[in-house]
Amino acid sequence: MTQGNSEQEPITVVDNRKIDPETGEIREQAAENGSAAAPEPADTSGELAERTADLQRLTAEYANYRRRVDRDRKTAVDAAKASVVTELLGVLDDLDRARAHGDLETGPLRSVADKLADALRKQGLEEFGAEGDPFDPTLHEAVQHEGSGHDPVIGIVMRKGYRFGDRVLRHALVAVTDAVADTAEPVEPSETEASDADAEANNR
Repeated sequence: MTQGNSEQEPITVVDNRKIDPETGEIREQAAENGSAAAPEPADTSGELAERTADLQRLTAEYANYRRRVDRDRKTAVDAAKASVVTELLGVLDDLDRARAHGDLETGPLRSVADKLADALRKQGLEEFGAEGDPFDPTLHEAVQHEGSGHDPVIGIVMRKGYRFGDRVLRHALVAVTDAVADTAEPVEPSETEASDADAEANNR
């Protein structure tokens, strides 16, 4: 045998076991490799703040949506009521004319008229336009005007006006005149003037 064949390369054995078979303990190198390979915990504070902001925004949008839906529903209901009440204004006019002629003094028609007026009043119908009320061009329609136009008031009501809540269903048809000035109240004499007058009367 030659010398080259007799010499063999040394065999190196690497023990990659993480646990020492003799002591049963974890080898330091394995522990270091394991700790290095372990993922670091992610920072969730920023993600939590973002999710909280999204939730608050959705809550605010839903609250605004509910308020808008409720407002639209109320507007639709009020519009439907106003439409029905407007159709009944002609009936109220007929009842007013019958009342003016004394036809509602007694009898069953009076009870019907009172019940109808009460029902419409409970729904929110209000009448306006009475003699002596200040003239308001936003509520009253003047078809006749007497006087100089200073301090105008309603003189004659030809047709009542009605409103339903904040909505004017019909303007009052009126004749306008000037307000009557208040007469001056007599001035009573003072106590001194009264005493002087009594003394003068006694001297006579």
